[in-house]
Amino acid sequence: MADPRQHKMPPIGAKLSTSVESRGNGYLARVRWTDPQTRKRPSRSEFVASPEEAEQFFNKLRQATETGADLLVTFGDYVESIGDRWQRGLDLTSTASYYDAGLRLRVLPALGHLKVSKITTGVIDRTIDQWETEYSPSTIKNTIGPLVRILDVAVRDEVIPSNPAKNRARRTFHKDSILQPGALRAYSIPDIETLKMLADACGAVHQSYSDHVMLCAMLSARGSEVAGLAVGDIDWTNRIVKIERQHYPGKGGLVVKQTKGRKERYVPILDALEPVLLRLSAGKEPGDPLLRGPRGGVLTTAAIRDATKWDELVKDLDLESLTRHGLRHTGATWLADAGVPLHVLQRILGHASIETTKGYLHPDHRHLNEAAKLANQFLARPPQRKEDPHRTRPQL
Repeated sequence: MADPRQHKMPPIGAKLSTSVESRGNGYLARVRWTDPQTRKRPSRSEFVASPEEAEQFFNKLRQATETGADLLVTFGDYVESIGDRWQRGLDLTSTASYYDAGLRLRVLPALGHLKVSKITTGVIDRTIDQWETEYSPSTIKNTIGPLVRILDVAVRDEVIPSNPAKNRARRTFHKDSILQPGALRAYSIPDIETLKMLADACGAVHQSYSDHVMLCAMLSARGSEVAGLAVGDIDWTNRIVKIERQHYPGKGGLVVKQTKGRKERYVPILDALEPVLLRLSAGKEPGDPLLRGPRGGVLTTAAIRDATKWDELVKDLDLESLTRHGLRHTGATWLADAGVPLHVLQRILGHASIETTKGYLHPDHRHLNEAAKLANQFLARPPQRKEDPHRTRPQL
């Protein structure tokens, strides 16, 4: 167990006395001060490699007497000391729980023993490099998120002058390749016949699983958004479905909240989905849930995965790379191939950035060729004669 005296910090305004002793291959740097309440003489010491490092140690403690911040605190101790301050502003039903898991399972084991002041961009980059060999991009994102936030708090507490993880949050994790035109197509189902085969296979377990598959794909929706649909969200007059909420597994159980983009969006009803919507809405009130599971509960993607034995099922259909979220990719890919304008597709999908939407474009240049065809047709039109406004009209 570490000596608790090693974690003492001098109070604000304390006068420090310092000493350096040669010890074997290094030096013992010690700082003493007088406690203003007890009048005792506590001390804090650290073994360092050189007199220069000893002076750095002294300077950090001198700074502590000016700001009250512990500039020698380890990352793990600092996290414990600030509690949940770093979670302020997060969605506590979802994002905060993912970030908390990333902090506990990856950040603290990797960096918790280091002093906050010793965590550099290089240290963070090397740590992320290691994470990339073990975890998915989304897991890494949920791991870097809490690290950035905690170090932001450390900056505000004047423990460090700047956040070394700030720019690391912009690391792409193969994002550049993912957002290339056509890159997201690899995560989708190739055609409607294959989608129906998948839906039928899920329907062999229970009809609700088949309906979930069709709704996610044909509405380009997330599973949680499908779970949040109500009968009244179907607008048969305009043949659209409004997506404005999601049922999401969060802390304390399922919660109802806004969509990921915090905005409602409208998706056209495709012919293949119409019979599903008619059957699910028949005899129900507008406020009734559109889809529920075998026992009347909310369908989560985890429940569907377990009930249908999803991994085995998609492997049997030669769709090994297909995840439940790949159903949303499927609908988006088909809409892009149908020629839906990019800005319209962005609104349908609810993307904040059009760069994400571009990931569904076909990797060949068919959209550019179509644009050129339309432009050539426009340019080939015979010029229309325009009346010269300055030409003098004959007098009648």
